[in-house]
Amino acid sequence: MDGLKDILHRKLKHERAALLWKAEGLGERDLRLPRTVTGTNLLGLIKHCLAVEHGYFVDSFGRASELTLPEIDFDKDPNGDFYATPEERAEDLIDLYRAVAVEVDRAIDETPLDAPGHVAWWGERGGTTLGYVLVHVLADITRHAGHADILREGIDGRAGLLGEGPNLWEPDGGWDTHVLRLTAIAEGFSPQ
Repeated sequence: MDGLKDILHRKLKHERAALLWKAEGLGERDLRLPRTVTGTNLLGLIKHCLAVEHGYFVDSFGRASELTLPEIDFDKDPNGDFYATPEERAEDLIDLYRAVAVEVDRAIDETPLDAPGHVAWWGERGGTTLGYVLVHVLADITRHAGHADILREGIDGRAGLLGEGPNLWEPDGGWDTHVLRLTAIAEGFSPQ
């Protein structure tokens, strides 16, 4: 049986792959275009997640890194990691996330769950362990992969965990009929 660290690490890799899959085949505009009232967009989710993974698993455990991450002035723009600047290209950020993943995977493989670390941006409560960070980051990446699911479905209808096989089964009558049926159910609860 796999150890807890292996299970959590495998799940992190899976969620990361799902997030990156949501960007496949899309151009700069579709990746950058805000899709919610708060400006959430696919490329911004990728930029945020690469910074999260690197910050928690590399920086917080004092590991050396050859990678150059985007500089973000959070005092100037607290949401600066949730969108790509005009100078940042989608292909470069996606490639950077893949490079971050290599460093992060190595860090997780080489570090025991009880290894101490320090998350600087947590202030006085910054003392932590790899195990805690692994659970914390897994929850964050999973949440954003879910955001990406919805965003991608809204762009071109592509849905599911990964592109390698169906994990959503089209209902009898197709999706349009299904949506109409669900809408009719919801409308039955309209205020009187």
